[in-house]
Amino acid sequence: MFTHITVGANDIEASRKFYDAALGALGIEPGQPDGMGRYWWRTARGSFAVGKPIDGDPACHANGGTIGFGARDPEAVKAFHDAGVEAGGTSIEDPPGERKGPFGALYLSYLRDPSGNKICALHRPKT
Repeated sequence: MFTHITVGANDIEASRKFYDAALGALGIEPGQPDGMGRYWWRTARGSFAVGKPIDGDPACHANGGTIGFGARDPEAVKAFHDAGVEAGGTSIEDPPGERKGPFGALYLSYLRDPSGNKICALHRPKT
C-alpha cells in the first residue's frame, strides 16, 4: 500500500544510529544518505527515511501516529526493541510480547525514536 514513509528528526546522526540498530535487528540494511541530509532504509516492499523538516521548523512526533515494521518472528520483535533501546530509543507501553486483539494474536514492541516518533515491530503468527 505504501511506497515510503518519512519522519522528521532534529538530530540526524542519533536517528541514523537508532534506526540502523533497530531496523538492522529486523534484517534491514543500514540507512543510506541521499545528499539532501536524509537517510533512507530500503526494502523490496518500501522505504523509510528520516530527515530535518524541509520547512526549517523543528521536527516533532505525530500525536496518535505509529509506524509499524514487520518482523519475521517473535525473536526479531524483541531484538528490534532491545537494539533500539541500546541505540538511544525509549521503550514505551507494555514490554515486547504477545497481544490479543480483534485481529488475532500479535507479537509487538513499541519504542520512541530519539526525536519522539512512535514506532513498533510486529509479527503476526500464521493461524
